Amino acid sequence: MIKRLLSFLDASPVNFLAVKNIADTLAANGFRRIDPALPLGEVKSGDRFFITKNDSSIYAFRIGNKPIADAGFHMICAHCDSPTFRIKPNAEMLTEGGIVKLNTEVYGGPIMSTWFDRPLTLAGRVIVRGEDVMQPETLLLHIKRPLLQISNLAIHFNRQVNDGVALSKQKDVLPLLGQITSQLETGNLLMNVILEELNSTIADCQFCAKDVLDFDLYLADATPACTFGVHNEFISSGRLDDLSMCYAGLEALIASDTTDTTQVLALFDNEETGSQTKQGAGSPFLAYILKRIAMSQSHTEEAYYQAVERAFMISADNAHAWHPNYPEKYDPTNHPMLGGGPVIKFNAAQKYASDAVSAAVFAGLCEKAGVPCQRFVNHSDVAGGSTLGNILASSIPLRGVDMGNAILAMHSCRETGSVVDHEYCVKVFTEFFS
Repeated sequence: MIKRLLSFLDASPVNFLAVKNIADTLAANGFRRIDPALPLGEVKSGDRFFITKNDSSIYAFRIGNKPIADAGFHMICAHCDSPTFRIKPNAEMLTEGGIVKLNTEVYGGPIMSTWFDRPLTLAGRVIVRGEDVMQPETLLLHIKRPLLQISNLAIHFNRQVNDGVALSKQKDVLPLLGQITSQLETGNLLMNVILEELNSTIADCQFCAKDVLDFDLYLADATPACTFGVHNEFISSGRLDDLSMCYAGLEALIASDTTDTTQVLALFDNEETGSQTKQGAGSPFLAYILKRIAMSQSHTEEAYYQAVERAFMISADNAHAWHPNYPEKYDPTNHPMLGGGPVIKFNAAQKYASDAVSAAVFAGLCEKAGVPCQRFVNHSDVAGGSTLGNILASSIPLRGVDMGNAILAMHSCRETGSVVDHEYCVKVFTEFFS
């Protein structure tokens, strides 16, 4: 199970590739892709299908034996984006010695210093010319070799570096791409890399610079995910937040059978920037699809509202594990441990969807699955983050719980999780769908 997770993480350096890999797995397990621009048609018990939005969010459904109005739906939500650096347009910056660095902007809230002095690569999507100007072609790109690096300033020039140094997002975190070796490369180094990758990986196609209209490209750690520890009990990887939850939900959905209740796996984009996009949890897109399913079955909008009242949502986003070097940062009585099982998250300011009722439901699911359960509350003097559960619930008034597996170094270039926690999470998600 952990080998599958590690392989998925390595193959999914950005949201677009994560969605592509999830879609491929769903298709291989009998789920059919549907086009939301076409009529949904008849929806029958046992139907399995999925929809994508913007190539960066994905929604999978297994229709229950009972109409959705009568049995509601069980939904697991997560997000497939992670903090990183986006490549800006006109990104090449030629410096002395022919060294080219790339102009970037920060996506989300990364721990920027963790991206220094490690091999990085590029991944994302490239938009090329199509037959219809309104429908350009999208190609995915993942350069599977070390390509860039953000290098630190030597300590000899910055004696205070170990005392903590403020980093400029515009100056300090620009990666080195390479060194110009001929005049023809000037201004074309990045485009040459893109074209070389596309032409070597896409059969029967030869693209040139004029074919490339735009791109969404991001930095990613080039070092593979791995386990570590005396017993290989820990996971080290980028993007555990939140791809580990995405993959746990996918494994549970694949492992489940048709039940009375419709099963939904909703993996959104842009949680790290507030979810307010067409592919984010703040979008009405998922509500539209659920309404279309309900109306296909019952031919009335009333069925959708009945389904929402009978539904339950698990918002799965990683939690903060207790850090042995910083115990003072944690609540004295509610600090989850690595390996201690899934974590229910609470917040008095309603940044999480959990309440006593939904927490009791999830704890009961853990008990049925034979899985331990923990609780997380912020230290009252330390501000915490938020997630997609309450954002989704503001547009679809779902009963639900916010939870996640505990990890260390959240938003680092490489985060640390627990092997057994992933196994626990798949078990309780499978229990929920079943």
